[in-house]
Order: sequence, then structure tokens, then C-alpha cells
Amino acid sequence: MEKENKRAAIKAYKERRAVGGVYSITNMQTGEKHLFSTPDLRGAENRFKLTAQTGSCCVLSLQKEWNAYGAEAFRFEVMESLEQGELQESKEFREDVKALLELWQTEELEKQNP
Repeated sequence: MEKENKRAAIKAYKERRAVGGVYSITNMQTGEKHLFSTPDLRGAENRFKLTAQTGSCCVLSLQKEWNAYGAEAFRFEVMESLEQGELQESKEFREDVKALLELWQTEELEKQNP
């Protein structure tokens, strides 16, 4: 019976649809917002929380700021999520997530330079 439960759990894991999207890591001291995309929002948030707890930096491009202000100065925020389509291939989903990031980057630039 245990073997069947394990197989069912593995099957359910493989069949789950990914939730990706755009997220930001904002330096609350300076107000600077950094946008990123990922095909796995939950994983990105978990990495952020873990690195914040350990004092290490989750993104190399933020290392200098992270060292100067500390982990507590940064906030993780999901800007927009996107669920992988039922018949959508992983590669196509990653491309959609990247396109979503480009839209968000364009919008942020327009806010800064009206």
C-alpha cells in the first residue's frame, strides 16, 4: 500500500502545473526595485526567505546592496503570476514568463520617465 501512495504522490507532483511570473526584490532603504522572472514563483520566494535568514544574498547583482543594508532591508513581492497551460510545454511557458517580465520592465521605465 505504501508503494501505491508513493507512486500516486510522484504522479501528482509530475502532473502539477507550474506557477511562474514576475517578482520584485525591493531595497526598502533606497526604494530601488529589481524585477525578475521565474517559472517557479514558490521556489524563488523560498530561496529569498532562506537567504534572508542565513544572511547570504539570493541574487549576485544585489550582493553589494545586500552587504551594505542587510537582508532585513529587502522585500520580496510577487508582481504578477502566470499558471502554465495544461498543454503548454516547459520551454513555451518559460518564454511566456520572460515576455511578462519585459512588459513589467517597460511599464516600470515608463513610470520613471513619463
